[in-house]
Amino acid sequence: MTTRRLAKAAEAIRETVSSTVLFGLRDPRVKNVTVLSAQAAPDMRTAKVYVSIMGTPKEQSLCMHGLESAKGFIQAKLADRLQTRYTPVLTFVLDPAVKKSIEASRLLREVLPPPSDDDDDEEESLEHDLLETDDETAEAESAAESDDPSAAD
Repeated sequence: MTTRRLAKAAEAIRETVSSTVLFGLRDPRVKNVTVLSAQAAPDMRTAKVYVSIMGTPKEQSLCMHGLESAKGFIQAKLADRLQTRYTPVLTFVLDPAVKKSIEASRLLREVLPPPSDDDDDEEESLEHDLLETDDETAEAESAAESDDPSAAD
């Protein structure tokens, strides 16, 4: 069960780690990293940081190694931000969710037929039919008004 305090701490951890990775690290191994979320333990002594890294598996492994090397620096930045008794020890976890969603999207594109130009033609013919119907309705109304004897008075 996550309490409100843990949720706020996890969000602060995510923000701090994200900004530190983006602006504070100069390690060339750490690139194309997105910090997705963080989970703090109830005692606030440990925290898991879920990251997504774009690139080949070799680049991902190299980047994770760079993050592990920079863990102390990131924890120092986190200690400045969090006002808690203990600074959480960070554990970086490579989250495969983004990669899975890209793969699912690719599979769906393969299975579903591509959108054809016939759909555009159907939309244009529907618009044309609606315009013709509106013109016929307007003509019928004007004819009914001219046949109306009370309108002549």
